Amino acid sequence: MFEGKKIILGITGSIAAYKAALLARLLVKSGAEVKVVMTSSALDFITPLTMSTLTGNQVHHQFSKPDEGTWTNHVELGLWADLMLIAPVSANTISKLANGTCDNLLLAVYLSARCPVFLAPAMDLDMLAHDGTQQNLNLLQSRGNRIIEPETGLLASGLSGKGRMAEPEHIFAKISEYFETANRLKGKKVLITAGPTYEPIDPVRFIGNHSTGKMGYALAEVFANRGAEVHLISGPVNIKTKNPTIRVTEVNTADEMNAVCLNEFSDKNLILLAAAVADYKPENIATEKIKKTDDNLTLDLVRTPDIAAGLGQLKKVGQILAGFALETEDEVSHAIHKLKRKNFDFIVLNSLKDAGAGFGYDTNKIKIIDKEGKIFPYELKEKYDVATDIARYIEANFNV
Repeated sequence: MFEGKKIILGITGSIAAYKAALLARLLVKSGAEVKVVMTSSALDFITPLTMSTLTGNQVHHQFSKPDEGTWTNHVELGLWADLMLIAPVSANTISKLANGTCDNLLLAVYLSARCPVFLAPAMDLDMLAHDGTQQNLNLLQSRGNRIIEPETGLLASGLSGKGRMAEPEHIFAKISEYFETANRLKGKKVLITAGPTYEPIDPVRFIGNHSTGKMGYALAEVFANRGAEVHLISGPVNIKTKNPTIRVTEVNTADEMNAVCLNEFSDKNLILLAAAVADYKPENIATEKIKKTDDNLTLDLVRTPDIAAGLGQLKKVGQILAGFALETEDEVSHAIHKLKRKNFDFIVLNSLKDAGAGFGYDTNKIKIIDKEGKIFPYELKEKYDVATDIARYIEANFNV
């Protein structure tokens, strides 16, 4: 998949720069053409001769000087590449990228690039955790840059924690996945629901649940990164999407989510219902805050619309509809019953009994169950990786 691919490898000043040599070797051996652009501080950690020898191309690390009679065309480099990877990228360069600074050749190439950009941060754990760094990374992600998360381990400072640049093999795997899947779902329209719904009791209180929306948002990122046109319908959460192509509609109640789903359902190829929709709502909503008294308070609750069942009845030939089941007992039998009742094509089961799964975690452990009752179990993983497993399952088993 790397044959003929053109990759710019950017290197900044970090002890992790030595890993760039291993990364360049992996890319070249797989058939990619690699051109290296270094910052001046990167020269203190690894030489242009090393990178030139490994890639077979001239290494660029400065703008041409007037007396040299030549010009380093950073625009041409930016247009040449199929992908730009900066590994390692330091906290200093992250700040400059986020603010559009252009005071070295690497930054000029970045600003000129029309291709996808991957960033592999490397720094001490406290620098990575600092609000300024995190805000810069979030800003870069919101512009479409893809962050390859640093790993946890021993750092150059002697401390141990998160901040190590991802290993070359892991970065190579991320780039491989991009080239393999970037346009896999191009032209497909995907509807995803995420988060809880809040059913008001009065202007202050509501009935809700502990859903954070992390699983639904991970699904949206994965499918958008695979080229799909994603519409995310989100209940109230504290998450922002990273892929700028994702269209988000924010709602609060089950009725609001149901209305948007019904309006958007008909032209979608794939519908994934990951939201934790409240099953009941107060029959009457108080217009003023209910005051506490010595008496007990009784609420009359009525059913909210069954979004999944309603969409299941409307599902057309060629549409794929799937939902989630979070269970605490008889998990498989309850999930299969829900799959049949809602007319799902498959269901994703997770259990609150599994450590690290369910509401609030960054990880999840799932089983996918198909219409015949066949079960496909998966190990505990980061939710983005869980979403990737779900995408791969759909690609392998449905005509998408």
